[in-house]
Amino acid sequence: MSDHFTRVLSRPEFIALIAALMALNALAIDVMLPALPYMGHALGVASENERQYVVSSYMLGMGIAVLAFGPLSDRFGRRGPLLVGIGIYIIAAIAAVFAPSFAVLLVLRFIQGMGAASVRVIAMSVVRDRYSGREMAEVMSLTFMVFMAIPIIAPGVGQVLLLTGPWQTIFIFMGGLAAIFWFWTFRRLPESLPMDARRPLTLSGIAQSFKIVFTNRAAISYGLAGTFLFGALFGFISSSQQIYVDIYGLGVYFPVAFAAMAGLMAVSSFTNSRIVRRFGMRRLSHGAMLTFTIFSGIWLAFAMSGFLPLWLFFSLLAIIMFSFGWASSNMNSLSMEPLGNVAGTASSVFGFIQTVGGALIGGYTGQHFDGTTVPAATGYFLMGILALICVLIAEKGRLFGVGEQYSHAGAEPVMEAH
Repeated sequence: MSDHFTRVLSRPEFIALIAALMALNALAIDVMLPALPYMGHALGVASENERQYVVSSYMLGMGIAVLAFGPLSDRFGRRGPLLVGIGIYIIAAIAAVFAPSFAVLLVLRFIQGMGAASVRVIAMSVVRDRYSGREMAEVMSLTFMVFMAIPIIAPGVGQVLLLTGPWQTIFIFMGGLAAIFWFWTFRRLPESLPMDARRPLTLSGIAQSFKIVFTNRAAISYGLAGTFLFGALFGFISSSQQIYVDIYGLGVYFPVAFAAMAGLMAVSSFTNSRIVRRFGMRRLSHGAMLTFTIFSGIWLAFAMSGFLPLWLFFSLLAIIMFSFGWASSNMNSLSMEPLGNVAGTASSVFGFIQTVGGALIGGYTGQHFDGTTVPAATGYFLMGILALICVLIAEKGRLFGVGEQYSHAGAEPVMEAH
């Protein structure tokens, strides 16, 4: 990486900017949750489960568009495609204010998600451009920690906005905040992909890049593991308003409960950033995955027995979400680590798999909400098992082992040191 990049953007500002960009995705989902009943009532959607499409349509738009932004960013650099994508996000958010029907709103949410795909792909690519190895995992964790501040405050912000105006106010807020981040990016984020590292935008060049990604066993396996984890999370998020309000009667305190879970994930990511250099990505992520799966199974058992008071539900979920923070940040790093020379394409592939796969899994789970937490618990437990299987495939059947640490370009592997 050039001295210009390091000199212009300090490490703290770099982490803050990348986290802010990634937070646009969390904002577009979480700030919506308190408004779902109001949107449904205003646009004539009676079914509570159908209102969840406001979330899933956004996720599908983002998941599909990431396939384009990866090769584009590998060819034209990171800045241009990123600024265009955020611009699309802003336009769609403002247009949603004037949506005359629920169908039009869903289309605009789909387009908004397509714009957000640039953030999903390029933010991770820029991190991989600048860092590698355990340092990359540390930066990813710090970025994720700042990023998690949005879910902590977003439902509360949404609730306040609903007290001061109609549900359309939320879209105005989203568009305005994205415009601020666009300007910050335009002024402060320099190009991180040098000209000699760019890949041709030809069918053969794109095919070669995708081949590199899909033929790397460890990378694609960790990418799929992340898909199952995010599928479980999206399933819970989709039905979280119904769980906290309909089952446990928290009412206006729903944002507080939601924020507490997000806060635990932020603490988890911060803790991971402090210890990942000492213990390594594999030890932390593998231990977290086992904890995630075991406690999801305990949650499912209590849910099926009918005995799941709020204190017990919250305690189990706290352990699960803390484990999620460790597992997801390290698995993202492990999936990107060997693919530095095709970081944009790799990020787009994993973005597509994780976003579309996660949205479909989460949407399926959310649509099975039946007035209990059994569907969400089932999703967490089954996805945990599938993620563990992917990890075992990635590591050839071994957990907590020592893996390969790749050079900055992602070309030559060396053994990861303790």
